[in-house]
Parts: sequence; structure tokens; C-alpha cells
Amino acid sequence: MSSHDTMHRTINRDGHAIAYTVHGDPHGAPVVVLHGGPGSGSQPGVLRLFDLTRFRVVMVDQRGTGASTPHGTLRHNDTRHLIRDLEAIRAQLGIARWGVVGGSWGAALALAYAGTYPASVSGVVLRGLFLTSEREVRRLFVRSRFRAPRAWQALMRAACCGRAPALPSACIRSMRSQSRGRADAVAAAWRTYENAVLMHKTAAHKRTASKHDDATTAKYRIQAYYLAHGCWLGERRLIALARQAVASGVAVHAVHGSRDPVCPPDNLRRLMRAVPAVHGRLVDAGHLASDPRLAEALVAAIRNTFGAC
Repeated sequence: MSSHDTMHRTINRDGHAIAYTVHGDPHGAPVVVLHGGPGSGSQPGVLRLFDLTRFRVVMVDQRGTGASTPHGTLRHNDTRHLIRDLEAIRAQLGIARWGVVGGSWGAALALAYAGTYPASVSGVVLRGLFLTSEREVRRLFVRSRFRAPRAWQALMRAACCGRAPALPSACIRSMRSQSRGRADAVAAAWRTYENAVLMHKTAAHKRTASKHDDATTAKYRIQAYYLAHGCWLGERRLIALARQAVASGVAVHAVHGSRDPVCPPDNLRRLMRAVPAVHGRLVDAGHLASDPRLAEALVAAIRNTFGAC
């Protein structure tokens, strides 16, 4: 495989076919990339963060997402299974230790994996850390409504919710509904609201409100399921796993946008207070890795954490 080739592979576990792709130099420094969501699937644009002549980059579609099948399923789909999937993929590829890069929910999963299997991890780079707390979920659904009031009102209507504090539970309940039409409507409104909050532009509602597709419902079905269970982590347990990773010698670097509207910048400060060995950096940027300033900081963190062969 040359530095420009892509290898597509799957691994079968518990009735799931977990899809992943391998990019770059087969002899380069191995790194696995963990996408956000939960439920979003891998984003090819992340490859821009890596020099593919020097890195071997593995991108995994977590259970039920992207090219993994069955799509959108909740059976045998939780954080414990995702962590074990990563170990199975690492073993299948014959990698002794690899770096882990994760953004948003993927950052939480990266810490959980590194804390569970520190001997398998050469280092961790986080972007826009989600601490899997109820506080953050309330912030997104309730406090962030002022960034996108029209899209928020549309989500309230779709979820048949009359009180702002009840919106997170209403969305989760709707995605469990036996009514496919209701789940589709909430998923579409949830996507529009989320995109509007990220962009913070009045025109965002018009630009992102498009016809429904099954992938949207699948994504938010998984996301609702994970949020309903605190991603089987919660802030206290996630920080304990971060401590365990660092205590085992895993270097953790984190970059976070100071204007992140989804995962509050205080998340980075909370992690660094609890685990002082974490190297953190606040950047004048938002949440997405496509933000040029955040991307620049990520490139530097990846280079400093993993070096290159």
C-alpha cells in the first residue's frame, strides 16, 4: 500500500460488521481516529491533519455508524463494546501500540479506551472534549437555544415538548418512539438545531433543513441511546480513566476551542485540574476540526505527541 492508497476492512463481532479504513504509510506511526456523535461515522476530512507519508491512520466507523452494519442498531452497542472493538482492530492489524486521536464524543472514547488498555496506547490527542455529563447535555439543548432560536423552536415542536428543561428527555423519548414519522421528524429537527448552534448564523436553519434521510434517524437514534445512559461513563468515571491512562505513562494532549458552543471550554480546565499531567491548550476557535486555528493546533499536538517514523 502506497502513502496514497486506502484499505477498506471489516471485523465481525456480536452480530456487527465494524468497518474501518487504513490510510498512509504501512510503516508509519500508527494512529487510530475516533469520530464524534455518538453516531456520526468517520469524516474523511480528518486525514488533512496527518502527513500520510509518515503516518498510518486507521479510521473506525463505530457500531451502527458509517459503513458499519447493521446501520443504526442499538443491540450490543455501548461504550464497553466500542472499546473492545478498538482492541480487536488493533490486534487484527498487528499493531503493538498506536496513538489515539478523538474529537468531541470521540475524545471521551479515546480517554476511556486509553484508561482501559493503556499498554496498547502510545499517546492521546483530544479535540473539543465531551465529558459525558448531564450538565453538558442541558447546556446544548437549553442554554444554547439563544444561538439558534428558530431551529430550537422547531425542535421543541417536533419533540412535542412544552418546557425547555424537558427538551433533552423529550428528544431521547422521541427517538425511542414506535412512530417512525415522529422519530424522523425529531432527527431532522435535531440535526438542523445542532448545525445552527455550530454555525451560529441566522441563515443556518434554511441552509441545513433538507429532506429527511435514513442516515439522519440512525445517527440520532444512536446518539439519543448513548445520552440516555450517560454514554456508560459520566464525568467522574471518565476522569478516573484519564488518571489511569496517565499513571500508566500515556501522554495526553488536548486542544479546545475557547468559543466552542457544544462542549464548553471549561471541560478542558476540569480535566487539567483533575489530571495535572494533561497538556492542554485553549485556541481561539469553535468546536469543529475544520476550523483553521483548531486544525493548526491539532497538527502541532499530533506531531508533538506521536512524532513520526
